[in-house]
Amino acid sequence: MIENDTLTRLEARLEALESRLAYQEHWLDTLDQALAGQAQRLERLERINELMQQRLRDQRQTLDALDAPGTGEADERPPHY
Repeated sequence: MIENDTLTRLEARLEALESRLAYQEHWLDTLDQALAGQAQRLERLERINELMQQRLRDQRQTLDALDAPGTGEADERPPHY
C-alpha cells in the first residue's frame, strides 16, 4: 500500500513538472517572437534615422550653399547705381 501511494505521488509530481515545463516553453516561444519583432522594428527605425540624418545633412548643405558669400543677391549692386 505504501509503495502504491508513493508511486501515485511521484506520478503526480512528474505530471506537475511536465505541465510547468510546457508552460515555460510556451512563454519562451512567446518571448522569442516578441524579441524578434522588436529587433525588426529597431532595424527599421535605425534605417529611418539614417535617412533622416542624411536628409538633414543635404538640407544643411543646400542652405549653406544659398547663404554662401558671393553667391547671393545681397552682393549684387542694386539697379539704381
